[in-house]
Amino acid sequence: MSELTESTTVKVSKETVRRLAALQRSLHARSMDETIAILVRRRRKEALDAAFGSDPTASRSFTEEDRLEDRS
Repeated sequence: MSELTESTTVKVSKETVRRLAALQRSLHARSMDETIAILVRRRRKEALDAAFGSDPTASRSFTEEDRLEDRS
């Protein structure tokens, strides 16, 4: 991630900071900013997948009977 060009302060509880720090370590992120960016990207991908992705539990493999063409 590139260096911050602008920054701001966000007020969060000490518990949230502790949890973000744990996530930062587990994600091997270099900063809290990078940790939050990773979480935002993951959540966005989940939302897009839910809206536009397929449901693997609702689909099944194609069979020869599924073909619309006559191969005789």
